[in-house]
Amino acid sequence: MSKEIIHAVILIISIALGFILPKTNLANYDLQLTAFLFVILFLARKFFVAKDSRSRLIESVIFTLIIIGIVNTTGAVGSPFFFLIYFLLFSLSLLLEPLISITTTVTLIVFYLLILPQNQDIKTLLPVISLAFITPFALFLGEEHKRSEKLKVKNEKLQEDTFLFISLMLKNHLKNIKEAVENFVGDHELDIIKKSASRMEKLIEKFEKN
Repeated sequence: MSKEIIHAVILIISIALGFILPKTNLANYDLQLTAFLFVILFLARKFFVAKDSRSRLIESVIFTLIIIGIVNTTGAVGSPFFFLIYFLLFSLSLLLEPLISITTTVTLIVFYLLILPQNQDIKTLLPVISLAFITPFALFLGEEHKRSEKLKVKNEKLQEDTFLFISLMLKNHLKNIKEAVENFVGDHELDIIKKSASRMEKLIEKFEKN
């Protein structure tokens, strides 16, 4: 099972919990639950210092539970905090895979349509419909972020290889100069020193241009 599918399933379960918990007695302790989730988030950041997939997944689940919980305990579709779901879609697209924004949107739309009474007017359904229009932007932003990360890693690798190549070349030329100085007896060694110095200068100039 691919990582994307696992992440999607976990987030679907998180969204389902975000709809179920406000219907239980735990809704009376929403502030305590939110504080508890923030404590978990703090511990996750502390012990998963490296931003690997596990820490990002934990952050995504906690953000999802908190935002869905806030929205559903303050009026669901009619909540004044419904706009937080837009930020959730963008956040999930950046933290996890860009396609997660699509699965999240579909899940949210299905759940909100299920809990809404029948024969709702377009004004009531507008916030739910708007999720479908926000998703392409979240998807695009996530893809651009992933592309930027790959380009950054590629540039760092290229820079590392360049430094390694230049250091080896300079070391080799310095070695030739040192040997020529130690064995200096005439014009032959002086010519070696001049050639090595010239090559070093060209390498430095080439590196500065790049």
